[in-house]
Amino acid sequence: MAKIAILGAGIMATALTWPLTDNGHEVALVGTHLDEEIIRSIQDSGVHPNLDLKVPEGVTAHQLAEAETAFEGADLVMSGVNSFGVDWVADQLKRLVKPGAKILSITKGMQADEDGTLHILPEVIQRHFGDLADQCQWAAITGPSIAGEVAVRHDTCVVFTSTDQEYVDWVADLFRTDYYHVWTTTDFIGAEVSAAAKNIYAFGGGFAAGILQAQGKDKDRYVMFNYAAALFAQGAVELKQFIELLGGDPKTGDGLCGVGDMFVTSMGGRNVKAGTYVGSGVPFSEVRDVHMKGVTLEGVAAIRVVGAALKPLTERGVIQPEDFPFCRYLYEIIAEDAPLEMPWSLFFGGEK
Repeated sequence: MAKIAILGAGIMATALTWPLTDNGHEVALVGTHLDEEIIRSIQDSGVHPNLDLKVPEGVTAHQLAEAETAFEGADLVMSGVNSFGVDWVADQLKRLVKPGAKILSITKGMQADEDGTLHILPEVIQRHFGDLADQCQWAAITGPSIAGEVAVRHDTCVVFTSTDQEYVDWVADLFRTDYYHVWTTTDFIGAEVSAAAKNIYAFGGGFAAGILQAQGKDKDRYVMFNYAAALFAQGAVELKQFIELLGGDPKTGDGLCGVGDMFVTSMGGRNVKAGTYVGSGVPFSEVRDVHMKGVTLEGVAAIRVVGAALKPLTERGVIQPEDFPFCRYLYEIIAEDAPLEMPWSLFFGGEK
């Protein structure tokens, strides 16, 4: 039996307590400063209010003030916040862990320097750690994984990644069950870039539905699967190009980490809902400020970071002006309220 300490009590971090406790492990779930009501609900009733499920036996819930006690003696430490909290969680973990710590991240996304250089989020966390980073072991979870499905034990296939094969095998064994299936890869960059980039292109998963709604054709026999499939395919092309740009293996994008995760993210959720509004003709600024005000949109955040980085990368000659046409256009939509007029002729290497 191992002890796992998780910082962050969101739905994904909490859902992962099911396979862990099914394997007999002890889990300390520590809320952030934004999770106080969630932790209080679990402590009072055992129910996670956003999952609407009772958390498993073997999970203890702690407020942030109790983090040091909860993390004491942990065999594995997990970063369980979303991309908006990565710098905060890095500073918190730095004070909570000791040399030799084993760390597992579920935080997905990228950050960019002023010159456009992109960084995966585990790298961002490591930079906060300074010299301590080299004294810890690092791994991450990628792949198609809807939190609620994990929590109700539906079959889920994921990829754990680390540059250390022995370490990632050890971590994967903590989680494997008859419904939570884990593969491993040492292509840490490729897996993490896939996990970040798929959110970018999943935003386009709502465009077709929005177009049909605006035309009053959402109940028609013939819909727009052709349109959606082309966007998905161009997203898959660019996802692999991003992997190559950051130094990973583009083949990683062909599997669970890349197109598998992009598929499930394109099937629904907040980012797809935002894309549906855009497809129906609503300018994105109105989506952001009115229709989905206060809603966390990780896909949009990824577009804003990565899309903005493409201009300086192009100016430096790192990429070419014709590279990443879909991502560039998505950035125009969310940053400049560009109307939905798909630049088809720029996709797939340029229409002849």
